[in-house]
Amino acid sequence: MDVSTFTARRRSLPADGGEIAYTEFGDAGAPAALFVHGLATGGLMWRHVIEQLSGTTRCIAIDLPAHGGTPARADMSVAAMAEVLAELCGGLGLGKVDLVGNDTGGAICQIFAARYPGGLRSLTLTNCDTDGNFPPPEFAPMVELARQGKLAEGFAGVAAGPASRAAGPLAGLYNDPATVPDEVWREYYGGGLDRARDVERMIAALDPADLTAATPGLRALRVPTLIVWGTAEESNFGVKWAYQLRELIPGARDVIEVDGAKLLFPEERPGDLVPHLREFWGR
Repeated sequence: MDVSTFTARRRSLPADGGEIAYTEFGDAGAPAALFVHGLATGGLMWRHVIEQLSGTTRCIAIDLPAHGGTPARADMSVAAMAEVLAELCGGLGLGKVDLVGNDTGGAICQIFAARYPGGLRSLTLTNCDTDGNFPPPEFAPMVELARQGKLAEGFAGVAAGPASRAAGPLAGLYNDPATVPDEVWREYYGGGLDRARDVERMIAALDPADLTAATPGLRALRVPTLIVWGTAEESNFGVKWAYQLRELIPGARDVIEVDGAKLLFPEERPGDLVPHLREFWGR
């Protein structure tokens, strides 16, 4: 699915904390799946997965605050982001959802699952933060720069041109960043310095305590849980963290390892996720 096809379906839901942008494909009467992205990308990263699943599923990709079409909020913590998911689910009347998360979005999904287990039909986690690895140690210098207010200008500067975008901070999250269309880079890096400062605030707000607080709820979570993990992220999201999640969540099934895949494999290699979702959901 190309970028314009995806963004043409973007809508905005009024909510108490501010508008929430989301993009929806599929039959409104089908079971709903909610897809949650991580830092500095957007709902757009799920476009290829959604294209393949929308024939049997009501697919909804949220834009978290300060990403895509959603404005920033006063509270940019991941705990607050979990409440944004709850606002979207309630506002759209989704009932139980199949929740799917990647990167920081996976941490947000874990917090949501711990707080609102009755709102889930299932949970799927791809490479993401976990208790004890939030944020990953190699990301800590970026968090410190964000807290010092020294990250936004550099991030905004990446939007200067195609060459700099393809070599920017997101490039290392793909196996082959050269194949990412320029309009995708524009979507992720766009918004200028103000948007970059909002993302900086979210990075600065990353707090291990938010995910630790979700651990008791996850220990009691018997919702069917699928874990699909790329193996090429040993420095940040190594496979050992996938198995820690499996041991933590009673409803978790076996870990599915995606050989050689990096963090954003759901966008780059949707064929390594979609068949597992279809089998897991039974549709």
